[in-house]
Amino acid sequence: MVFSSNEFLFLYLPLSFILYFLSPVRYRNLVLFAVSLVFYGWEKPIYLLIMVFIIIVNYLFGYLIDRAGEDSQKRKNMLIWGVVINLATLGFFKYTDFLILSLSKIPFLSFLEPIGVQLPIGISFYTFQSMSYIIDVYRGTSQVQRKFVNFGAYVSMFPQLIAGPIVRYSDIDRELNGRKHTVSESADGARRFVIGLAKKVLLADVAGAMWEQINAVPREQTSVLLLWLGIILYAFQIYFDFSGYSDMGIGLGKILGFHFPENFNYPYISKSITEFWRRWHMTLSTWFKEYVYIPLGGNRRGTKRLVMNLLIVWLLTGLWHGASWNFVLWGFYYFALLVIEKLFLSKWLDKIPSAFSHLYALFFILIGWLIFYFKEDFGGSSAFSSYFAGMLGLSGLPFSNMEFGYTLVRNFLILAILCFASTPYPREMLLKIKNKITDEGKNAMLTLALDILLVCVFALCIVYISSSDYRPNIYFEF
Repeated sequence: MVFSSNEFLFLYLPLSFILYFLSPVRYRNLVLFAVSLVFYGWEKPIYLLIMVFIIIVNYLFGYLIDRAGEDSQKRKNMLIWGVVINLATLGFFKYTDFLILSLSKIPFLSFLEPIGVQLPIGISFYTFQSMSYIIDVYRGTSQVQRKFVNFGAYVSMFPQLIAGPIVRYSDIDRELNGRKHTVSESADGARRFVIGLAKKVLLADVAGAMWEQINAVPREQTSVLLLWLGIILYAFQIYFDFSGYSDMGIGLGKILGFHFPENFNYPYISKSITEFWRRWHMTLSTWFKEYVYIPLGGNRRGTKRLVMNLLIVWLLTGLWHGASWNFVLWGFYYFALLVIEKLFLSKWLDKIPSAFSHLYALFFILIGWLIFYFKEDFGGSSAFSSYFAGMLGLSGLPFSNMEFGYTLVRNFLILAILCFASTPYPREMLLKIKNKITDEGKNAMLTLALDILLVCVFALCIVYISSSDYRPNIYFEF
C-alpha cells in the first residue's frame, strides 16, 4: 500500500486514526503496532514474517545486552551477534541473487543461476532502525525497551516504515513511553502530509512521466539539450518523490505524537558535493556517520585512514541503495568526489563566485543520478554509455532540435514550478509575509486562507490520483 492511493487515504488511514484515538492511551502503542502490521502486510502478508523476525531478534538482543550489565565482553558479543543476524537477513534477501549473477560471469561458475529471492519492501529501512536500537542500548545512550509492543511499534510504525526517514531509536525512545497529542500538533502534521502528497503526486509523478517520455525517444532523434533536460527531470522526480514521502511520514508521525527527524534540506541549492550530502537523505547520512564512520575513526587518524573510512562508508551507501553494480559505482563516484573536495577542492570552491560552485555541484549531481538510474553493466553499448556520451556531445547528436524546443515550450510552466519548489524561496516568502503581519486577527485569516489552499491542493491530488495510474515509488525498493 502506498500513501498516494485512494485505499490508503480513504480506507486505511481514517480507520487507523479512529482506532488509535478512540483507544485508551495505554493501548495506543498496541493499536499502532497492529495497524502498522496490517499496512506492511496489505499486499504480501508473507513479508510480515521477516519483519516480525527482525523485531523479535533485536528485542531479545537488546534485553541480553542490558542483562549482561557490566560484563563488557558479554555485551560486545551480544551486540556482534545481533548485528550479524540483522546484516545476514538483509544480505540474504537483498544481495543473494546479485552475488550469484556476478559469480556466474566467471567462466567456471557459469552454471550458477539466481534463485529468485524477492526483496521485501522497506527492509533496508527497518533493519537499520532495528540495529540502531541494539547499538544505542550497548552504548548506553538509550534505555532497554522492556515492552515488546512498544518496540514492535517503533520498528513497524507505518508513517516511516517503507520510505523513511530512518528514525533511530534514540530519536523517539521517550515518545514511545509517553507522548502528548494536541490539536495544533495534529493540524501541523496534516498540513505537512498534504504538502508531501502534493510533492509526490503533482510534482514527482509529473516530472517522472516527462522523463520517461524523453528517455523513450530513440537516441538518434534526441539532442544534447534534450538529454540534459531528461536527467534534470529525473533529478526532480527522485527529489520530490522521496522528500514528499518523507514529508508525509513526518506529518503522520506528528499527528500520532512523534517527532521524526528531517530528511531533506533543499539539496539542489548546494555549492559542493559535501554540502549536497548534508542536505540529501540526512537520516541515512547520520546513520552511517554515527554507526560506521565515527566508530572506524572518522577523520581523527590521519589522511590515509580518512580516505579508507570514506571508501567503506560510500561503498556501503551504494550497496544500501540496491544490489546492482551501478549502485556500487555510484557509491565509489561520490567517494571520489568527496575525497577530492576534502583534500584539495573545498578551499577553491569557497573562493570562487557562488554561481560557479553551484553549477559545479549540479553538474556532478546530475551525472550521479545518471549512474543511479541505469541499473545494468557498463559496457560500451550500454544505455548509460549512450546517454552519457549524448549529453557530452560525443555521439554526433545536434546541440538542440525541434523535440527539445517543443518539450521546453509545452512544459515551461511545470519546469519553472519544479525549479522554484526545489528552493527555500516559497517557505521564506511565506515567513516574511507572516512576520510583517502583527495583527493577530489578520494572522489568523492568513492561516485560514493557507489551510483552504491546502484543502484545494489535497482535492487536486485526489483528482490526479483517481485519473492516473502513474505512481512509481522510487525508494520503496531500497
